[in-house]
Amino acid sequence: MSLFKEFKEFVSRGNVVDLAVGVIMGAAFGKIVSSLVADVVMPPIGLVMGRVNFTDLKLALGHSSDPARPPVTINYGTFLQTTLDFVIIALAVFLMVQAINRLKRKQAAAPAPERIPTPEEKLLTEIRDLLKAGSGHDKG
Repeated sequence: MSLFKEFKEFVSRGNVVDLAVGVIMGAAFGKIVSSLVADVVMPPIGLVMGRVNFTDLKLALGHSSDPARPPVTINYGTFLQTTLDFVIIALAVFLMVQAINRLKRKQAAAPAPERIPTPEEKLLTEIRDLLKAGSGHDKG
């Protein structure tokens, strides 16, 4: 089998396409959450904390004598913002999985619909009952 045919077979599988869609949607969702945290959540928190911009929070590890070269810094404000991004995404995924599990439990708990016997089954049941009744009289 040629490499192209194998690749086409691999890509045309439903689960590969579903996975690709999931990855693309996840990346887009991550961007939305990052924007939500950076542009909506963190500014009010920074305002309450004394007009602090979290992306500006950093710890300088040394000062450069050359003004053209910025100092080496630990950007803990960006780390805090990214951590909050993660917590929000994790919470959203948790709530989504919880909702899916509830739906699955409801489907599993739903009783199977009662089956109506066919006319042939009704007739066979009557014959069986008559045979049982008839064999009971012979023994007695």
